[in-house]
Amino acid sequence: MEKGTIYEGLVRRGVSRRDFLKFCATTAAVLGLSSSYVPKIAEAMEKKEKPVVVWLHFQDCTGCSESVLRATKPTIGQIVLDVVSLEYHETIMAAAGHQAEKSLHDAIKKYKGKYLVVVEGAIPTKDGGLYCCIGGRAAVDILKEVAKDAAAIIAIGTCATYGGIPAAKPNPTGAVGVRDIIKDKPVINLPGCPLNVENFTATVVYFLTFGKLPKTDNLGRPLFAHGILIHDNCERRGHFDTGEFAKSWGDKGHRLGWCLYELGCKGPFAYHNCPTIRWNDGTSWPVMAGHPCVACSEPKFWDANAPFYAGLQNKDSFFAKASKIGLGAMAVAGLTKKENKE
Repeated sequence: MEKGTIYEGLVRRGVSRRDFLKFCATTAAVLGLSSSYVPKIAEAMEKKEKPVVVWLHFQDCTGCSESVLRATKPTIGQIVLDVVSLEYHETIMAAAGHQAEKSLHDAIKKYKGKYLVVVEGAIPTKDGGLYCCIGGRAAVDILKEVAKDAAAIIAIGTCATYGGIPAAKPNPTGAVGVRDIIKDKPVINLPGCPLNVENFTATVVYFLTFGKLPKTDNLGRPLFAHGILIHDNCERRGHFDTGEFAKSWGDKGHRLGWCLYELGCKGPFAYHNCPTIRWNDGTSWPVMAGHPCVACSEPKFWDANAPFYAGLQNKDSFFAKASKIGLGAMAVAGLTKKENKE
């Protein structure tokens, strides 16, 4: 894979200085950093070698890789060729079979102690981990081997962070997340079903700029992406505060973009930056498109939040945290009265 700094890679691909600085400014914004950090990020991109990445796939639908493939800021080409030095990725690498496995072992030997490991998918542990084997080896054994000499690990998607859908009841394969297995390496969780590629890029750039992973919450998620409730940044929040709720699919409120709380939106207790960075080049995200948030970046979301189109399961906790404005709005809509009867 092509080496050098990120900036050198961008220049070789014809990216102008102006567009390079735009990339640095966009990344700083995603990280929640002020514009004063842009020169520092630019300096790191210009002087430091691209981080070597080994990308592992386990129990997953490849949805997170698909999310990366749909990236436009930067494009997948820029991510692979300019932002990271990708040494191993089963889905997009040219090698296959024994050649692919040789590439993996060569990379972890050559870049010992310096490479990042990206993990996509849950890791089955039941019956010796035989429910996910690659090249005749269990995923859990491959993860332990590759993680041993890694600088840090980035678990992407809800499957790799908490076990995700493979870990849903009755969890027949004993699926778990990376942090359940790896205890002696820095691990950062980028949950979501799928993850947002801009959070991945920002995490890599932060690591390259500051030499460490971003600050996280108690679930190992970066605060820049998971520090604020979806509810607090939602463009429909104003309708919540004024008591305007969609009551059923396609009704007047739904068509006018009113709050989706009564259609099962879990935004009030999900921490993610979906409303601010969105998907598809910032075009939209599920709530903007009229679908309630299912809190896919929260642990055990598949079991804890079902049925997805019903009201909040833990309503008392939410109402206890609701603002006075929100409580007033719910009173207007008759929601608090209804909740008190339950």
